[in-house]
Amino acid sequence: MPPELTASLCDGILMGCVYGVAAMGLTLIWGVMRVVNLGHGAIMALGMFALSILVAHLGLNHYLALAGVALLGFVCGVGMYWTAVHRLIDAPYLSTLLSTFAVNMVLIGLGTAIFTTTPRNIDFAMPTVRIGPLAFPGTRLAAAAIAVLVTAGLHLFLHRSRTGAAIRAVASNRAAAELMGIPSSRMLALSFGIGAMLAAVAGGLIATIFPFTILSGEAYQMRSFVVCVLGGMGNPLGALAGGIVLGLLEGGIPFFTPVSWVPVIEFAIFVLVLMVRPTGLFGGER
Repeated sequence: MPPELTASLCDGILMGCVYGVAAMGLTLIWGVMRVVNLGHGAIMALGMFALSILVAHLGLNHYLALAGVALLGFVCGVGMYWTAVHRLIDAPYLSTLLSTFAVNMVLIGLGTAIFTTTPRNIDFAMPTVRIGPLAFPGTRLAAAAIAVLVTAGLHLFLHRSRTGAAIRAVASNRAAAELMGIPSSRMLALSFGIGAMLAAVAGGLIATIFPFTILSGEAYQMRSFVVCVLGGMGNPLGALAGGIVLGLLEGGIPFFTPVSWVPVIEFAIFVLVLMVRPTGLFGGER
């Protein structure tokens, strides 16, 4: 394998970990309450700007500032749930789609009015790490490492804590969970908040690597849908695996076709997986 292709594939794996975190929030919300959050991309964009503001105006370290970004994302997610989703949780899917899309447009409109659509960039660099003939940008290695830690933290929370068990009980059978004394509305709000928090953190990680605008979240939201289908809807660990698969595709495809073909091939695979294995390459809900 040519060294350039190997380096590109490795770089794709690193970015795929970040894509996985972005998709994890989307797939968690779907797995718990059967809601497709079309405001996911806008929350990612807010995470990008939140990190920029915390770093530029408060002088925080880029990665320490991610804690503030996560808190903001969680608050936005909980607020979004109670204002736009709670009353529609048992309504047809189209109702929640339109409701979250409306929130998406409001957030983008407010963001455009406040930040404009001028590209922003966080002036941040880390030393390049060399492993043999391969060179890895430090920012991507750090982002991938944080993405893996976030994934591990989410898995432990869902499977090793009482609150996580309550969330999984609500996802499995909401009526039975309520009979057992679990406050389902609070668990749904918590799940939506965690999903939005993951989106904001992913946006912050992306902002340490690429320039961004208030509209940047839309492209990553579309990637998140692809990752969710690859990894299996409702499967957080599958989202990480699906993100790595997507990263490998983005790293390898340009060596064989023009870059413009990358989204075409990605979405062709998206449709193919839906047709052949609707539960995803790594299974459905876990």
